[in-house]
Amino acid sequence: MSKSARMSTLIKPPKVAWNPTERRLLRAAGIADLRDVARRAVPRMVFDYCDGAADSERSLSRARETFANIEFQPSVLRDVSHLDTSRTVLGKRQELPFALAPVGFNRVMHAEGEPAVASVAQQFGIPYSVSTLATTSLADVAAAAPEGRHWFQLYFAEDRAMVKELIALAEEAKFDTILLTLDTPISVPRRRDIRNGLTIPPSMSVGTIAEAFLHPGWWMRQWRAGTPSPQVLKATGGSASDMIKRVFNPRLSIDDVEWLRGAWSGKLVAKGVQSVADAKRVADVGVDGVWLSTHGGRKLDRAPVPVELLPDVVDEVGDRVEVLVDTGITSGADIVAAIALGATAAVVGRAYQYGLMAGGRRGVVRAMEILSREIEVTMKLLGVSSVGELNRSHVRFR
Repeated sequence: MSKSARMSTLIKPPKVAWNPTERRLLRAAGIADLRDVARRAVPRMVFDYCDGAADSERSLSRARETFANIEFQPSVLRDVSHLDTSRTVLGKRQELPFALAPVGFNRVMHAEGEPAVASVAQQFGIPYSVSTLATTSLADVAAAAPEGRHWFQLYFAEDRAMVKELIALAEEAKFDTILLTLDTPISVPRRRDIRNGLTIPPSMSVGTIAEAFLHPGWWMRQWRAGTPSPQVLKATGGSASDMIKRVFNPRLSIDDVEWLRGAWSGKLVAKGVQSVADAKRVADVGVDGVWLSTHGGRKLDRAPVPVELLPDVVDEVGDRVEVLVDTGITSGADIVAAIALGATAAVVGRAYQYGLMAGGRRGVVRAMEILSREIEVTMKLLGVSSVGELNRSHVRFR
């Protein structure tokens, strides 16, 4: 074989993508790359709404740093030629050991919104959590992914009649799990949103609006799709601002958790737990899962890092309930680390939202491709052939 022929076997032409969005997505090798694409694809106020966190954003940065500092402990001389990434979560088998977190106002991120995310979750065999503040009705989400698994994130309003209406919507749409959010007794405006005027009511500056017009693709999609509004709450009546204000409940108590346990026959997960003591309290009233979360670092600044709490919570209540964890997860390796530390499943939010902003449904697919590939690579290099083999011997906090 000639030298030129040998070189030709090494040099392969790149996959051609004529669509500019496809080209940008194909070049994204990790979630950080998708974040960069998303930042350029949408107005700053939209990107900041998703990307930002509370106050100084230390809750989020500390969570990311903690995951980055987890050291893996691999085993060699293991047969990893066959890999099983599936996991049973809340009674059902799924293809990957993570779920998609609830994020409100998806149609603001991209006009394709929640239906696009739901269809991708169905494609990859994982659950999708739909927010109370979703811009698509629960029935329409279910119709977009009829074979998918859907969870409903519930803000427990002071008005129990309103809560009953929301539960009924979830039952009608055949959602199998309610995620009762505990960490949001009040609405908390974030600094980035205040600067951008994303408050209730909105108070956007001329500069913010002018910057948004530098993204004609985003504007055109929004114009075609219509103004996004909270469609799940629409059934409860009132203006958008009124509906949003009504869902936060500073009087939420353990009695409400008990009431919901009796009112809902499906799986019930307590979302937003941030201590071992509270994990025990909600486990004692019969929830099926405890979700360690700081709402992606978006509520209380300098809150505990959920993944640091994970081993102690699993030791305390893991024999009675399943334990999920979020906040700070930016890679498939982070997901593997969370499972090794005892989580039944990890939950990702911003990672797939960057994909949604970057390219709608295609961007979410790219995010899932990245995470699933990283999970597979990390597991094989750790020397494990199934998710069930992961345990604390594979990780160490540094």
